[in-house]
Amino acid sequence: MVEALRQFASQLEEWVWVSGITVGEETIPYVVILLLGAGVYFTVRLALIQIWAFGHGLAVVTGRYDDPDDKGDVSHFEALSTALSATVGIGNIAGVAIAIHWGGPGALFWMWVTAFLGMATKYTEVTLAQHFREVKDREPDDPLWKGTISGGPMYYIEKGLGKNWKPVAIFFAALMGLTAFMGGNQVQANTVADVMRDEFRVPIWISGLVTASVVALVIIGGIRRIGRVTSILAPAMAAIYVAGALVIIGMNWDQILPSFALIFAEAFNPSSGVAGAGVGAFLVTMMWGVRRGLFSNEAGQGSAPIAHAAARTDEPVSEGVVALLEPFIDTIVICTMTALVIIMTSSWDDRFPTELTFVGGHISYVAEREDGGFRFFVGSPDSIVVEDGAPVETGVGVPRLAWHEVAVDSFWVDEAQEEPFTGVIFPDESRAVDEAGQEYEALYGNAPQNGAPLTMAAFRRGLPGDWGHYIVLLTVLLFAISTAIAWSYYGDRCARYLFGEKAVLPYKLAFVGIHFLGAVVPLAVAWTIGDVFLGLIIIPNLIAMIALTPKVREITRSYFKRKPWLEPGSTRAEAEQG
Repeated sequence: MVEALRQFASQLEEWVWVSGITVGEETIPYVVILLLGAGVYFTVRLALIQIWAFGHGLAVVTGRYDDPDDKGDVSHFEALSTALSATVGIGNIAGVAIAIHWGGPGALFWMWVTAFLGMATKYTEVTLAQHFREVKDREPDDPLWKGTISGGPMYYIEKGLGKNWKPVAIFFAALMGLTAFMGGNQVQANTVADVMRDEFRVPIWISGLVTASVVALVIIGGIRRIGRVTSILAPAMAAIYVAGALVIIGMNWDQILPSFALIFAEAFNPSSGVAGAGVGAFLVTMMWGVRRGLFSNEAGQGSAPIAHAAARTDEPVSEGVVALLEPFIDTIVICTMTALVIIMTSSWDDRFPTELTFVGGHISYVAEREDGGFRFFVGSPDSIVVEDGAPVETGVGVPRLAWHEVAVDSFWVDEAQEEPFTGVIFPDESRAVDEAGQEYEALYGNAPQNGAPLTMAAFRRGLPGDWGHYIVLLTVLLFAISTAIAWSYYGDRCARYLFGEKAVLPYKLAFVGIHFLGAVVPLAVAWTIGDVFLGLIIIPNLIAMIALTPKVREITRSYFKRKPWLEPGSTRAEAEQG
């Protein structure tokens, strides 16, 4: 049953995130094309709003124009912090490393491009969420967890496009609520449990119990408590991470200009990186940057508008300009910090002493291409013969054992790499046997890192001593918890839309229970299904946004013509009446 579900999830993932237009050996997924195309459309239709409204967004988020009498549950800053708590996370630490591992340093340039376009996309969806949100007056006996505001794509799909679109709005809310359970909750709990077990030998059930308790204490208090906590947690964790990165960048100040020169050069003329992805493969570099950029800033996914809809304001545009700061902070600032640390410490194309276990997601098999790069080898070879530490058979088409998709050149019996291995590796049996008949479940060798371990290795190398990786470790833990907290609000607003206020508290309780469950069970299927659901809900969200762009233009023009932040009496209601 489990295997059948895994295969079904993989097939869904291929339909949603893999199917697309094939160019050469690369396929550009339709969802990616839709996201990029929509970003270009909003940028053009709103006349580069991410540039000329950027300064106003900074002014609004400081609280300079806040009015405590406006309808809403949280301030502009708290709404931004809540959305950033869900957006800033593993993508900034692991996603950047993955993009550089596969696409080389030039991938960062394409992450910047997606962030720039994503600023217009985020502005559009948040302005719509504010305009079409549902506001309820608080009764004296109403508990705080209920909240007074509900908004998001399900509301602007139904209200903006009409009642005939309500089934689409229901579809969106149902999948977003389920996605919150999985990708926004279970995966985060599992990440924390894995890290605590691997680094500190903490049993996973204890980690799950602790993080579930923390999440429960915050989310039961509703969006106001969530906003207060994330307004402290999000800036704090970002400050810790950025401070560590800035120290490394400062210590390598002479590498700043060469690093940026490398990024721009590799963006358009990539060389063969550690994973052999380059060799002039411009499209590979671009696509890895685009994919990681889209997943990092989440523009167009429809999640962040749910948090921004709760902001205390009567002017939808005032929250829209705050929201366009998100991709800038997330991708152009924090992701760039990560990339510079990885590049400056020469970690992106280096190899590190590694225990090569024969099971797990890090091991794979590749075959050399005629152009010198490598391609995936389907399945695994029957055996790999090693003599004096080196594979005996090499060359074009010959399968090689790889770690993070990069062929391993030498194998050792001991961690100190003093005794080379001679014998046979049997991939299907997950073991190696030396010439004396002794079996090994793992060997040692030099291999590249990828994802969060690559970022940890770069921080460890970049800072004096042997503690730099703990900055990344702490940040991962904080990011995971804050992401779960923010996604709980996204889910409970979807539950409210589908079933009414009576469903909010049961949803929160279920969210906490599933958080604990996520820490103690394998989540490969949940992660995949969560990605599939996100891919599916992006489609109706972007279609609705494109259809409602004229409304966004109208609201935007009215706001900047009236300048209500300078003339408090010039309200949106008065403008609509007159």
